[in-house]
Amino acid sequence: MRRGSFNPEAQDGTFNWQTLRTLLPYLLEYRGRIVLALGCLVAAKVASVGLPFILKYIVDAMDHGIANDAGSNVLVLPLGLLLAYGVVRLANVLLGEIRDALFGRVTERAMRRIGLSVFNHLHRLELGFHLNRNTGGLSRDIERGVSGISFLLRFMVFNIVPTLFEIAMVIGILLINYSVWFALVTFVAVVVYIVWSVIATDWRTGYVRAANQADSQSNSRAVDSLLNFETVKYFTNEQYEADRYDTDLAQWEQARRSNRLSLFALNGGQALIIAVAMTTMMVLAGQNVVAGTMTLGDFVLINAFMMQLFLPLNFLGFVYREMKGSMANVERMFSLLRRAPLINDDRSATSLAVSQGEIEFRQVSFGYGPERPILDQVSFKVRPQQKVAVVGASGGGKSTLVKLLFRFYDVDDGAVLIDGQDIRHVTQDSLRQAIGIVPQDTVLFNASIFENIRYGRITASDEEVNEAIQLAHLADFIAQLPAGVDTQVGERGLKLSGGEKQRVAIARTILKRPPILIFDEATSSLDSRSEQSILQAIREVSRGQTSLVIAHRLSTIVDADHILVMDQGRIVEQGSHQELLQQQGRYAQLWQLQQQQELS
Repeated sequence: MRRGSFNPEAQDGTFNWQTLRTLLPYLLEYRGRIVLALGCLVAAKVASVGLPFILKYIVDAMDHGIANDAGSNVLVLPLGLLLAYGVVRLANVLLGEIRDALFGRVTERAMRRIGLSVFNHLHRLELGFHLNRNTGGLSRDIERGVSGISFLLRFMVFNIVPTLFEIAMVIGILLINYSVWFALVTFVAVVVYIVWSVIATDWRTGYVRAANQADSQSNSRAVDSLLNFETVKYFTNEQYEADRYDTDLAQWEQARRSNRLSLFALNGGQALIIAVAMTTMMVLAGQNVVAGTMTLGDFVLINAFMMQLFLPLNFLGFVYREMKGSMANVERMFSLLRRAPLINDDRSATSLAVSQGEIEFRQVSFGYGPERPILDQVSFKVRPQQKVAVVGASGGGKSTLVKLLFRFYDVDDGAVLIDGQDIRHVTQDSLRQAIGIVPQDTVLFNASIFENIRYGRITASDEEVNEAIQLAHLADFIAQLPAGVDTQVGERGLKLSGGEKQRVAIARTILKRPPILIFDEATSSLDSRSEQSILQAIREVSRGQTSLVIAHRLSTIVDADHILVMDQGRIVEQGSHQELLQQQGRYAQLWQLQQQQELS
């Protein structure tokens, strides 16, 4: 598999029963509740099967009374049987409600735990996965998967199994108490119904999957367009986005139409089977009543049994159809859980111990796949408390150094070390806790400025957050806002300018106060005046700490202790600012070019 690749459409939606085994650990937490719920289930079904018998005795008693009191207006009601009928029907309903209440806790807890497992697992997956993911479609897959779990647990355990149990009881009763033909017609009707439901449902699964895929695609298109709202406005492409969205909606409409027509065929076949079976049973019962081998109560009992049997059986068809879709959604979500992260801690991994903060890249080679090599035998050191800058043309591998240092990817060859410790042999949490970064593209949470800054160290006090605001030169800007530090920044921080977002990111990193600092084009979105104030803040914060600076503007790193010049994945020059100017090489050319641009 290509590094970081992920195909969300890889699952074919097959009804995978092993998926149900994956759910078992989430259910065993409430074994007692499940046993009680199953007890209520059995009791409810026994009461359900007993109702037609009580109805038979009521009808027979009344028929017998009418026959014995011919010509009389007095009819004695079988009051005891009528009361028993009401009690049993009430017990049937109450037992079902108690069962649902008991199992509801099990279902909700399982949904919560599985949802949390998927969320945590997504955060454990490597950066490559998240760069290739489709956020809108992924969120819908998780949403449908969690909902599918609820459907599977509730309807399979408390509808499919009970219905099959009731069918077996009814067939046994008909075989023992009445003619074999009644049991045979019932058995054949049930088998034909189930076979037709399975075949037709499998046939239409492709339409269900196509509708889900079209739904995810249209949702992804809408989310992606809205996340890039400003870009759409910059280029006045609203109509273009609307046309693309409408194209996806048209595919969704066609898929839904095919889905609906296939559902009509499935329901029509099921209705035909039920009608033929019911009619056949009524004809047989009517003939036996006329022949005197069955009472009128028996006729009512047969009719009640068939109605009581085919109502849940009809619902069983719906449940199976929905279970096909739910199982596909659950399997799709579980495929995310089964996707092993490419970056894992060793079993013997220890916490990173930072004593000096020295960084070393030792003969590092790396590429985002064989077709895209990035770094080639890169070696350098960042001494303790030293400020080292990396410059060079775009695509030269500067930002890749940062990703490797954070261990978002593992090197293909060589090693990255901190204080002599290979970062592949320490825990990822301890590694990232020791490094603070101000990224080039700062993305903020849809919360207040204060909470976005506190995110650098969520246990920090208000005083520490305010101190970070002062050091990042954010105080004057915040004072101008009506809501101050409680100002909401909007989704991804869209309500703030690029420079304002970067200052929030700097304040967040200041609050973290890690021993190693990384600045990845940290002032790229600032004007000259703001840049100088931020550079002063960076100097204050990074004093006494190891700093790695990825820079485009050479004027921002003239005070660096050491400067590395990269080109096509190699270090082509290195030295201090003055030393590199004296070499009259690539760095000197970049310096002269930027100076001319600033003058012009």
